[in-house]
Amino acid sequence: MPSPHSPGRLRRFRPRRLVRTAALAAALALLSPLGTADVVSAGTREEPAADVDVQVNAQASLGRLTDTARGVNAAIWDSHMNDPEVVSLMKQADVGAMRYPGGSYADIYHWETHTAPGGYVAPGTGFDAFMSTVRATGAQPILIANYGSGTPEEAAGWVRYANITKRYGAKYWEIGNEIYGNGHYGSGWEHDDHADKSPQEYARQVRAYAAAMKAVDPTVKIGAVLTEPGNWPDGVVGQGDLGDWNHTVLSQVTDVIDFVSVHWYAGGSDTTADAALSRLSRLPGELREVRNQLDRYAGADSPRIGIALTEVNTNTGGALLTARPNGLFAADAFATALENGVFNVDWWNTHNGPGEIHTVDGETDYGDMGMLSSGACSGAVCQPAANTPFHPYYGMKMTSELGTAGDTMVAAGSSAQDVSAHAVRRRDGRLSVLLINKDPDAARTVDLAYEGFTPSAATPEVSRYARGDSDITDVTGSGATASRVTVPPYGMLTVTLSPKAGTGPGASAAGTPGTPKLEAVTDTTARLSWAGASGAARYLVQERDGTHTWVVGETTGTSVTLRNLPAGSTHTVNVLAADASGRLAAPSGPLTFTTGTPSDAACAVTYHRDTGWGNGFVTTVTVRNLSDTPVTGWTLDWDWPTGGQSVSSGWNATFEQTGRHVRVTAPEGAGPLAPDGASTASFGFVGANDGPNPDPTAFRLNGAVCSGG
Repeated sequence: MPSPHSPGRLRRFRPRRLVRTAALAAALALLSPLGTADVVSAGTREEPAADVDVQVNAQASLGRLTDTARGVNAAIWDSHMNDPEVVSLMKQADVGAMRYPGGSYADIYHWETHTAPGGYVAPGTGFDAFMSTVRATGAQPILIANYGSGTPEEAAGWVRYANITKRYGAKYWEIGNEIYGNGHYGSGWEHDDHADKSPQEYARQVRAYAAAMKAVDPTVKIGAVLTEPGNWPDGVVGQGDLGDWNHTVLSQVTDVIDFVSVHWYAGGSDTTADAALSRLSRLPGELREVRNQLDRYAGADSPRIGIALTEVNTNTGGALLTARPNGLFAADAFATALENGVFNVDWWNTHNGPGEIHTVDGETDYGDMGMLSSGACSGAVCQPAANTPFHPYYGMKMTSELGTAGDTMVAAGSSAQDVSAHAVRRRDGRLSVLLINKDPDAARTVDLAYEGFTPSAATPEVSRYARGDSDITDVTGSGATASRVTVPPYGMLTVTLSPKAGTGPGASAAGTPGTPKLEAVTDTTARLSWAGASGAARYLVQERDGTHTWVVGETTGTSVTLRNLPAGSTHTVNVLAADASGRLAAPSGPLTFTTGTPSDAACAVTYHRDTGWGNGFVTTVTVRNLSDTPVTGWTLDWDWPTGGQSVSSGWNATFEQTGRHVRVTAPEGAGPLAPDGASTASFGFVGANDGPNPDPTAFRLNGAVCSGG
């Protein structure tokens, strides 16, 4: 399992909308014979100020939900893995993927004999029995080929049996589990019989596995194991290696893989609910860095390679695992990951077994990483009957109330850190909003506002999971409106709204354009193209920052060049088609790209990360002056891509950081930088990262943008 993050606590605050009561009353008094006093008292009595604002932008697509979006892990040591109740519960939660044979057991498991030397294998957990459960659920299997003690030939035999002999149509195959945990970096938990445990050897073997498996069935999708950026051993360079795990593996396998597999546990020495929930804020940046790495090594082929989050939970052991806060975490984690470019999220685990016993929110927490009870005991404390759902199950199930395969995730933002918001535009035109209140003590009143969606006057459908509910509960008609809802403490609501007649994408004669592709990019321009939509009279290209969007391009064709972009800047865009009447269809999928640096710049910078250890790193920076005049008394500026990066200490220069901005000043007595690159200035620093650690994208020497990076 990944090493834990450093602790962090959720800071609660409740921004309040400013209500100018006196001004409102005065304006209404001019229009109403009731008088100011009556208007104010009525308004105050009926509409107290909300303490959270949620903005939903239905024109800002975050991508579509896949049929494998919600998944769970299944383990061969779990005697309840194939119970009939599992099928029923997973179907109710719209589970579309089941991963087998179970984490690290995959690297000791031999499918043909159904054995795992050194580990326990429960009766009735063989591959065919598992596939019976998968098919009855209506899900797809995600299978882990044995890398640790297996061979490419053994994996190819499994593909032949699954897809040729049995015709199971198993599409997704990972090569090993957490192979970076094989001891190459010092700490080891993953079985690996290879004499060479380096990332270079893993990459070589991935190519061999992919060739053997696709020779049997060319349609299978092969997945390579990566570390999650910002989590150990990300950034660590092993002895004899040229780079860390991810960069080494990806530099050699992007042409033969179809997806990458990462794991994410909130971790931290602080196992309180608030800490685990707050650490979710790191996940989007870490997933974005996975895509950045794919972009770097796969180039234009990067969109073809998917990202699967095949294990997720709060901790890798200990408390706060079956309690209500982990149910909130499950819903938030599934939705957050899917909004940030992941096609599949798999909870660890279906059943797991009890651990340390605690009381959380007035209930027994069994210290169990499973979604369902295994019915086992820890000392004198026994779990409820096998397959009784724990809170994380209902968290996952609540996300199925939000949307299903083919629905479009759209941008939603909350003004409060302890109230999360997620939104989905349904294929039938409805809009669903999931609100998660992480405050254990107070209900939160939420004002909802929309862009690109006009709700009808119909009463919204509302589903709730909160204290006192034994399942997802229909509370339609309980007072929620399209513009205001109240979310119970430690509770979740999904609000589903119908569009006003004649509005929304359904009213447009245009279809949905294809997701834009990046055809070419320079330091100041980006050329995009997309598949056209039927009935489109013109296309709007819009950029998104959070829930805010603005038009940056317009054309009647299916390509556009965006100009005057800052060097080294990152942009996320969608395309919308308008019909002849100007009515907008649904947005395309999103594209995120980063501009480069000028090739003819008067300076060049090399930023080299020498080593790292998950939450820290050492970097050497070299600066050259390419102009025809010397540069004396230089400063070098850059901005960190994420808020968790910083300079701790450095040498051969003076360092200053304000927010994300870093300024490095030449040391006292430093000579000039000679013209035409005849001399260099080099300095280094120790940095810290709380989360992902992407390299800066642009450097400025005395204010001028440099090439390189």
